[in-house]
Amino acid sequence: MKILQKVLAFVGLLSLCTLFIYALQDAPTDENFETKLINDYNVYALQVPDDLNFAGESMPLENPDILERMDRELLVNTYWQSNGLLMFKRAKKYFSIIEPILAKNGVPDDFKYLAVIESGLTNAVSPAGARGVWQIMPATGRENGLEVNKNVDERYNLEKATEVACKYLLNSKSKLGSWTLAAAGYNAGNAGVSRRLKEQGVAGYYDLLLGEETGRYLFRIVALKEILSNPKKYGFNFREKDLYTNIPTYKVEVDSAVTDFTQFAQSFGINYKILKLHNPWLREPHLNNKSKKPYYVEIPKDGYYGLN
Repeated sequence: MKILQKVLAFVGLLSLCTLFIYALQDAPTDENFETKLINDYNVYALQVPDDLNFAGESMPLENPDILERMDRELLVNTYWQSNGLLMFKRAKKYFSIIEPILAKNGVPDDFKYLAVIESGLTNAVSPAGARGVWQIMPATGRENGLEVNKNVDERYNLEKATEVACKYLLNSKSKLGSWTLAAAGYNAGNAGVSRRLKEQGVAGYYDLLLGEETGRYLFRIVALKEILSNPKKYGFNFREKDLYTNIPTYKVEVDSAVTDFTQFAQSFGINYKILKLHNPWLREPHLNNKSKKPYYVEIPKDGYYGLN
Protein backbone atom coordinates (compact mmCIF):
# COMPACT_ATOMS: atom_id res chain seq x y z
CA MET A 1 0.00 0.00 0.00
CA LYS A 2 2.82 2.41 0.93
CA ILE A 3 4.60 1.57 -2.32
CA LEU A 4 1.41 2.35 -4.30
CA GLN A 5 1.01 5.67 -2.47
CA LYS A 6 4.61 6.57 -3.27
CA VAL A 7 4.09 5.68 -6.92
CA LEU A 8 0.90 7.78 -7.11
CA ALA A 9 2.65 10.69 -5.38
CA PHE A 10 5.52 10.45 -7.84
CA VAL A 11 3.12 10.37 -10.82
CA GLY A 12 1.26 13.37 -9.45
CA LEU A 13 4.47 15.31 -8.96
CA LEU A 14 5.61 14.39 -12.47
CA SER A 15 2.29 15.60 -13.90
CA LEU A 16 2.56 18.92 -12.09
CA CYS A 17 6.10 19.38 -13.35
CA THR A 18 4.95 18.61 -16.90
CA LEU A 19 2.12 21.15 -16.68
CA PHE A 20 4.49 23.74 -15.25
CA ILE A 21 6.98 23.20 -18.07
CA TYR A 22 4.18 23.39 -20.66
CA ALA A 23 2.91 26.62 -19.14
CA LEU A 24 6.38 28.11 -19.31
CA GLN A 25 6.71 27.06 -22.93
CA ASP A 26 3.35 28.64 -23.81
CA ALA A 27 4.20 31.96 -22.15
CA PRO A 28 4.67 34.88 -24.59
CA THR A 29 8.45 34.73 -24.86
CA ASP A 30 10.48 35.67 -27.92
CA GLU A 31 11.45 32.01 -28.40
CA ASN A 32 7.99 30.47 -28.55
CA PHE A 33 6.70 33.50 -30.48
CA GLU A 34 9.05 32.44 -33.26
CA THR A 35 8.00 28.79 -32.91
CA LYS A 36 4.32 29.69 -33.26
CA LEU A 37 5.18 31.92 -36.20
CA ILE A 38 6.45 28.87 -38.08
CA ASN A 39 4.03 26.17 -36.95
CA ASP A 40 0.69 27.76 -36.03
CA TYR A 41 -1.06 28.39 -39.34
CA ASN A 42 -4.67 27.55 -40.16
CA VAL A 43 -7.33 28.92 -42.50
CA TYR A 44 -10.89 29.25 -41.25
CA ALA A 45 -14.23 30.44 -42.56
CA LEU A 46 -15.02 33.68 -40.75
CA GLN A 47 -18.19 34.66 -38.97
CA VAL A 48 -19.31 38.12 -40.03
CA PRO A 49 -20.21 40.09 -36.87
CA ASP A 50 -23.87 41.09 -36.87
CA ASP A 51 -23.30 44.61 -35.52
CA LEU A 52 -20.90 46.15 -38.05
CA ASN A 53 -21.20 49.84 -38.73
CA PHE A 54 -19.36 52.76 -40.25
CA ALA A 55 -19.31 56.03 -38.28
CA GLY A 56 -22.32 54.79 -36.30
CA GLU A 57 -24.32 53.98 -39.45
CA SER A 58 -25.32 50.30 -39.43
CA MET A 59 -24.49 47.93 -42.25
CA PRO A 60 -27.65 46.08 -43.41
CA LEU A 61 -26.25 42.56 -43.04
CA GLU A 62 -29.72 41.01 -43.18
CA ASN A 63 -29.44 41.61 -46.94
CA PRO A 64 -27.69 38.50 -48.38
CA ASP A 65 -25.85 40.57 -51.00
CA ILE A 66 -24.42 42.86 -48.33
CA LEU A 67 -23.47 39.89 -46.16
CA GLU A 68 -21.58 38.16 -48.98
CA ARG A 69 -19.71 41.34 -49.94
CA MET A 70 -18.72 41.93 -46.33
CA ASP A 71 -17.62 38.32 -45.94
CA ARG A 72 -15.39 38.69 -49.01
CA GLU A 73 -13.55 41.71 -47.63
CA LEU A 74 -13.07 40.14 -44.21
CA LEU A 75 -11.59 37.04 -45.83
CA VAL A 76 -9.37 38.92 -48.28
CA ASN A 77 -7.98 41.25 -45.65
CA THR A 78 -7.62 38.63 -42.90
CA TYR A 79 -5.70 36.19 -45.07
CA TRP A 80 -3.57 38.79 -46.80
CA GLN A 81 -1.45 38.44 -43.70
CA SER A 82 1.67 40.36 -44.69
CA ASN A 83 -0.34 43.40 -45.70
CA GLY A 84 -2.51 43.15 -42.59
CA LEU A 85 0.46 43.02 -40.25
CA LEU A 86 1.99 46.04 -41.99
CA MET A 87 -1.26 47.94 -41.40
CA PHE A 88 -1.03 47.22 -37.66
CA LYS A 89 2.58 48.40 -37.63
CA ARG A 90 1.90 51.61 -39.57
CA ALA A 91 -1.33 52.38 -37.73
CA LYS A 92 0.58 52.66 -34.46
CA LYS A 93 2.84 55.23 -36.10
CA TYR A 94 0.32 57.36 -38.00
CA PHE A 95 -3.05 57.11 -36.22
CA SER A 96 -1.68 59.24 -33.39
CA ILE A 97 -1.31 62.07 -35.92
CA ILE A 98 -4.60 61.50 -37.77
CA GLU A 99 -6.97 60.89 -34.85
CA PRO A 100 -6.77 64.29 -33.10
CA ILE A 101 -7.20 66.15 -36.41
CA LEU A 102 -10.36 64.16 -37.22
CA ALA A 103 -11.70 64.83 -33.72
CA LYS A 104 -10.91 68.54 -33.89
CA ASN A 105 -12.88 68.84 -37.14
CA GLY A 106 -15.86 66.79 -35.99
CA VAL A 107 -15.17 63.95 -38.43
CA PRO A 108 -15.85 60.44 -37.05
CA ASP A 109 -12.80 58.47 -35.97
CA ASP A 110 -13.72 55.66 -38.39
CA PHE A 111 -12.41 57.77 -41.27
CA LYS A 112 -8.85 56.93 -40.27
CA TYR A 113 -9.55 53.53 -41.85
CA LEU A 114 -10.37 55.31 -45.10
CA ALA A 115 -6.76 56.49 -45.16
CA VAL A 116 -5.67 52.87 -44.65
CA ILE A 117 -7.44 51.61 -47.77
CA GLU A 118 -6.58 54.69 -49.83
CA SER A 119 -2.83 54.38 -49.44
CA GLY A 120 -1.88 51.66 -46.97
CA LEU A 121 -0.69 54.59 -44.82
CA THR A 122 2.12 55.33 -47.25
CA ASN A 123 2.86 58.29 -49.51
CA ALA A 124 1.32 56.47 -52.43
CA VAL A 125 1.18 57.77 -56.01
CA SER A 126 -1.83 56.91 -58.18
CA PRO A 127 -1.92 56.76 -62.00
CA ALA A 128 -4.61 59.47 -61.89
CA GLY A 129 -2.30 61.90 -60.08
CA ALA A 130 -3.46 61.52 -56.47
CA ARG A 131 -0.68 61.71 -53.88
CA GLY A 132 0.02 61.06 -50.22
CA VAL A 133 -1.64 59.12 -47.42
CA TRP A 134 -5.03 60.65 -48.24
CA GLN A 135 -4.59 60.37 -52.04
CA ILE A 136 -5.52 63.97 -52.77
CA MET A 137 -5.77 65.14 -56.37
CA PRO A 138 -3.82 68.32 -57.37
CA ALA A 139 -6.94 70.46 -57.93
CA THR A 140 -8.51 69.36 -54.62
CA GLY A 141 -5.31 70.18 -52.79
CA ARG A 142 -5.00 73.66 -54.31
CA GLU A 143 -8.71 74.41 -53.79
CA ASN A 144 -8.22 73.68 -50.09
CA GLY A 145 -5.11 75.76 -49.56
CA LEU A 146 -2.29 73.29 -50.19
CA GLU A 147 0.76 74.26 -52.19
CA VAL A 148 1.17 71.76 -55.02
CA ASN A 149 4.04 72.17 -57.47
CA LYS A 150 7.38 70.56 -58.42
CA ASN A 151 9.22 72.28 -55.59
CA VAL A 152 6.72 71.83 -52.73
CA ASP A 153 3.80 69.40 -52.58
CA GLU A 154 1.92 69.67 -49.31
CA ARG A 155 -0.25 66.65 -50.13
CA TYR A 156 2.71 64.76 -48.64
CA ASN A 157 2.41 66.70 -45.38
CA LEU A 158 0.26 64.35 -43.29
CA GLU A 159 -1.06 66.99 -40.91
CA LYS A 160 -2.07 69.42 -43.67
CA ALA A 161 -3.43 66.66 -45.90
CA THR A 162 -5.60 65.33 -43.05
CA GLU A 163 -7.04 68.82 -42.58
CA VAL A 164 -7.94 68.92 -46.28
CA ALA A 165 -9.49 65.45 -46.12
CA CYS A 166 -11.65 66.64 -43.20
CA LYS A 167 -12.87 69.66 -45.18
CA TYR A 168 -13.76 67.46 -48.12
CA LEU A 169 -15.57 64.90 -45.97
CA LEU A 170 -17.57 67.51 -44.07
CA ASN A 171 -18.64 69.04 -47.38
CA SER A 172 -19.57 65.58 -48.71
CA LYS A 173 -21.64 64.81 -45.61
CA SER A 174 -23.51 68.11 -46.05
CA LYS A 175 -24.22 67.40 -49.72
CA LEU A 176 -24.94 63.67 -49.64
CA GLY A 177 -26.57 63.31 -46.24
CA SER A 178 -24.67 60.47 -44.53
CA TRP A 179 -21.14 59.59 -43.50
CA THR A 180 -21.35 56.38 -45.53
CA LEU A 181 -22.12 58.33 -48.70
CA ALA A 182 -19.45 60.88 -47.77
CA ALA A 183 -16.90 58.06 -47.75
CA ALA A 184 -18.14 56.85 -51.15
CA GLY A 185 -17.92 60.44 -52.40
CA TYR A 186 -14.29 60.57 -51.35
CA ASN A 187 -13.61 57.70 -53.72
CA ALA A 188 -15.94 58.46 -56.65
CA GLY A 189 -16.55 62.19 -56.26
CA ASN A 190 -19.61 63.85 -54.75
CA ALA A 191 -21.14 64.66 -58.12
CA GLY A 192 -20.77 61.08 -59.33
CA VAL A 193 -22.37 59.58 -56.24
CA SER A 194 -25.19 62.15 -56.28
CA ARG A 195 -25.89 61.44 -59.96
CA ARG A 196 -26.06 57.68 -59.41
CA LEU A 197 -28.39 58.05 -56.44
CA LYS A 198 -30.74 60.08 -58.62
CA GLU A 199 -30.46 57.79 -61.65
CA GLN A 200 -31.18 54.65 -59.63
CA GLY A 201 -33.85 56.21 -57.41
CA VAL A 202 -32.28 55.18 -54.10
CA ALA A 203 -31.10 57.09 -51.04
CA GLY A 204 -28.21 55.05 -49.60
CA TYR A 205 -24.86 53.54 -50.53
CA TYR A 206 -25.88 49.93 -49.88
CA ASP A 207 -28.72 50.17 -52.45
CA LEU A 208 -26.52 51.51 -55.24
CA LEU A 209 -25.19 49.48 -58.15
CA LEU A 210 -21.62 50.74 -58.48
CA GLY A 211 -18.39 49.88 -60.24
CA GLU A 212 -15.89 47.47 -58.71
CA GLU A 213 -13.77 49.98 -56.79
CA THR A 214 -16.49 52.16 -55.26
CA GLY A 215 -18.73 49.13 -54.79
CA ARG A 216 -16.11 47.52 -52.53
CA TYR A 217 -15.01 50.76 -50.89
CA LEU A 218 -17.13 50.85 -47.72
CA PHE A 219 -16.83 47.11 -47.22
CA ARG A 220 -13.04 47.35 -47.32
CA ILE A 221 -13.08 50.22 -44.81
CA VAL A 222 -15.32 48.32 -42.40
CA ALA A 223 -13.26 45.14 -42.81
CA LEU A 224 -10.05 46.99 -41.92
CA LYS A 225 -11.79 48.66 -38.99
CA GLU A 226 -12.96 45.28 -37.66
CA ILE A 227 -9.60 43.57 -38.14
CA LEU A 228 -7.43 46.39 -36.81
CA SER A 229 -9.71 46.71 -33.78
CA ASN A 230 -9.54 42.96 -33.00
CA PRO A 231 -6.10 41.57 -33.90
CA LYS A 232 -6.28 38.37 -31.81
CA LYS A 233 -9.75 37.52 -33.12
CA TYR A 234 -8.38 37.48 -36.67
CA GLY A 235 -5.14 35.67 -35.89
CA PHE A 236 -2.67 38.57 -35.85
CA ASN A 237 -0.01 38.08 -33.19
CA PHE A 238 2.54 40.72 -32.36
CA ARG A 239 4.21 42.46 -29.47
CA GLU A 240 4.21 46.18 -28.81
CA LYS A 241 7.86 46.35 -29.78
CA ASP A 242 7.01 44.93 -33.23
CA LEU A 243 5.00 48.05 -34.13
CA TYR A 244 6.40 51.18 -35.75
CA THR A 245 6.61 54.37 -33.71
CA ASN A 246 7.03 58.04 -34.46
CA ILE A 247 10.44 59.60 -34.05
CA PRO A 248 10.11 62.75 -31.90
CA THR A 249 10.75 65.93 -33.88
CA TYR A 250 10.75 69.68 -33.51
CA LYS A 251 9.81 72.30 -36.10
CA VAL A 252 12.22 74.79 -37.63
CA GLU A 253 10.70 77.83 -39.34
CA VAL A 254 12.13 78.62 -42.77
CA ASP A 255 11.00 81.91 -44.35
CA SER A 256 13.57 82.27 -47.10
CA ALA A 257 14.99 80.21 -49.95
CA VAL A 258 17.20 77.22 -49.19
CA THR A 259 19.78 76.58 -51.89
CA ASP A 260 21.04 73.21 -50.65
CA PHE A 261 19.08 70.91 -48.36
CA THR A 262 22.08 68.62 -47.95
CA GLN A 263 23.98 71.39 -46.20
CA PHE A 264 20.79 72.46 -44.38
CA ALA A 265 20.33 68.94 -43.01
CA GLN A 266 23.97 68.66 -41.97
CA SER A 267 23.67 71.86 -39.94
CA PHE A 268 21.17 69.97 -37.74
CA GLY A 269 23.34 66.86 -37.44
CA ILE A 270 21.34 64.74 -39.92
CA ASN A 271 21.68 63.84 -43.58
CA TYR A 272 19.49 64.66 -46.58
CA LYS A 273 17.77 61.26 -46.58
CA ILE A 274 16.59 61.70 -42.99
CA LEU A 275 15.43 65.24 -43.72
CA LYS A 276 13.32 63.88 -46.60
CA LEU A 277 11.91 61.04 -44.50
CA HIS A 278 10.41 63.61 -42.13
CA ASN A 279 9.53 66.19 -44.79
CA PRO A 280 8.40 64.34 -47.92
CA TRP A 281 6.56 67.48 -49.06
CA LEU A 282 9.94 69.00 -49.98
CA ARG A 283 10.13 67.67 -53.53
CA GLU A 284 13.48 69.08 -54.67
CA PRO A 285 16.91 69.41 -53.00
CA HIS A 286 16.32 73.15 -52.66
CA LEU A 287 13.48 75.51 -51.70
CA ASN A 288 12.56 78.36 -54.04
CA ASN A 289 10.33 80.40 -51.70
CA LYS A 290 10.32 83.64 -53.67
CA SER A 291 7.34 84.85 -51.62
CA LYS A 292 9.18 84.44 -48.28
CA LYS A 293 6.38 82.21 -47.07
CA PRO A 294 7.00 80.57 -43.67
CA TYR A 295 7.48 76.80 -43.88
CA TYR A 296 7.96 74.49 -40.92
CA VAL A 297 10.55 71.77 -41.39
CA GLU A 298 10.49 68.74 -39.09
CA ILE A 299 13.87 67.89 -37.53
CA PRO A 300 14.28 64.66 -35.51
CA LYS A 301 15.47 65.12 -31.97
CA ASP A 302 19.06 64.22 -31.13
CA GLY A 303 20.17 60.62 -31.01
CA TYR A 304 17.40 58.79 -32.84
CA TYR A 305 19.40 57.99 -35.96
CA GLY A 306 22.80 57.68 -34.32
CA LEU A 307 24.17 60.65 -36.23
CA ASN A 308 24.08 63.35 -33.55
